[in-house]
Amino acid sequence: MTRYTGMVGALLVGLALGATGSGMFAQQAPPAAPAAPAAQATAGQEPRGTFGGPAGPCGPQAHLPIEFAKNVDANARCFEIRMYTVNPERIGTPPFNGGINELHQRFREKEVALFQKHGAQIVGVWQHLGNQNTLVWMLAYRDRAHREEVWAKFAADPEWTAIAAKYRAPLTPSVFLMSATDYSPLK
Repeated sequence: MTRYTGMVGALLVGLALGATGSGMFAQQAPPAAPAAPAAQATAGQEPRGTFGGPAGPCGPQAHLPIEFAKNVDANARCFEIRMYTVNPERIGTPPFNGGINELHQRFREKEVALFQKHGAQIVGVWQHLGNQNTLVWMLAYRDRAHREEVWAKFAADPEWTAIAAKYRAPLTPSVFLMSATDYSPLK
């Protein structure tokens, strides 16, 4: 398992550096319908549901358009990488009451457990070593429909509302979905 953890870590570092360098970060928004444009948040809560995620399928080969399906495993799960970068200039300005340390505490205290409670597998959560204000995490779902189900349950959970109000950080998310290739050791 440590070999796979190292591979995932190396993947995430490369992805995080690429996303940072290419300016892929979207603005944070309140919950939105699928494919809604991003907007600046006023509540300081992290994106919910499909916000920040690319539109379209994710997961097993049969769920993908032909141009992607050829190299994807028939039983691949849907993986989601989420990078949250805290804007230090907005820490302490209403409604934000915290920075990266409070974001880590929110994950430590409840957020990881809530996603697990609602059916997501947390593959890992990392501190980005190229940017002290960025938290990177990866989730896994059976497929895109399962992802939407998990996020809907998470967003409706009163425990999420409470922990989000306790730790409000000015976040800019970068989110993308992946399906495992047919030769990937992690599916």
